Amino acid sequence: MTMFRGWAAPGKGAELQRFDFDPGALGPEEVEIAVEHCGICHSDLAMVDSEWFPVSYPVVPGHEVVGTIVAAGPHVKGRTLGQRVGLGWHSSSCQHCAYCLGGEQNLCPTRQPTIVGRHGGFADKVRAHWSWALPLPEGLDPASAGPLMCGGGTAFLPFVIHDIKPTDRVGVVGIGGLGHLAVKFANAWGCEVTAFTSSASKREEALALGAHRTISSVDQNELKAFAGQLDFLMVTVGASLEWDALIGTLAPKGRMHLVGVVTEAMKLRTGSLLSWQRSMSASPTASPVTLMKMMDFCVRHGIAPQVEHFPMSRVNDAIAHLRNGQARYRVVLDADSA
Repeated sequence: MTMFRGWAAPGKGAELQRFDFDPGALGPEEVEIAVEHCGICHSDLAMVDSEWFPVSYPVVPGHEVVGTIVAAGPHVKGRTLGQRVGLGWHSSSCQHCAYCLGGEQNLCPTRQPTIVGRHGGFADKVRAHWSWALPLPEGLDPASAGPLMCGGGTAFLPFVIHDIKPTDRVGVVGIGGLGHLAVKFANAWGCEVTAFTSSASKREEALALGAHRTISSVDQNELKAFAGQLDFLMVTVGASLEWDALIGTLAPKGRMHLVGVVTEAMKLRTGSLLSWQRSMSASPTASPVTLMKMMDFCVRHGIAPQVEHFPMSRVNDAIAHLRNGQARYRVVLDADSA
């Protein structure tokens, strides 16, 4: 019996504790990854807190993994022992539905999240179907690449599915774990970038990340003065916002796109959408092919998440750092030395 050593939340909102568990037999199409680095995402906190749905405890969070393949099932394809890979929100999908066959495995009806119903990357090892264990390209720093596997893909996917043009005027609401990457992507894409933030202290930071201007996301006067300016507005936060005012910043045919999980009902008027042929949409994290395109894009343009590192043994300190809003902008756990 091979036991994995991890850090698990024993109950809702609880601090993580050491937790050894038997992962069972390695599946014929699975790879086993020795975890080197693992980002902490707000989705991990949502699982610890049962924020989105009731969670079965104990749960080992962690779905922004970078590590090395140390075991492979007999039917694994295109992956080799010793290969460094990244693993994100999903660990498997059916491989035969219309979405999987069309390269949109992230929309597979039977997709398997890495930390829902199974244990994730806050551990010494984690498992996944080989198709979701993605080889890291040369030029990508393994120590900071973990957040790209979920947060990066989530912020990158809208540029692909909505065919954002380099001439587009793009806004990003929220300069945090997702938003700081969205600003970097939009700038490298060639867009004119406007950063929306509720924190005055982040305005200079947003400009340093690549924004061309900043706007308050809560000041009605600033929002009104910026009316009709944007082709695309990406909302990266999960908070309830001034939706009508934000929609008002869109130009005719402009789009507001959600990548943050807003758990409260959204209150907005449809008149502004109808009158100017504006639209709203949303998307989850990306498919394997889009994640690989995103990593290549990052290498080409020198884009990396801005990260802070904690040893895995200080996982509770790292979580508290994120909960307190102190992270700039992603937190990465590093495997403890043997």
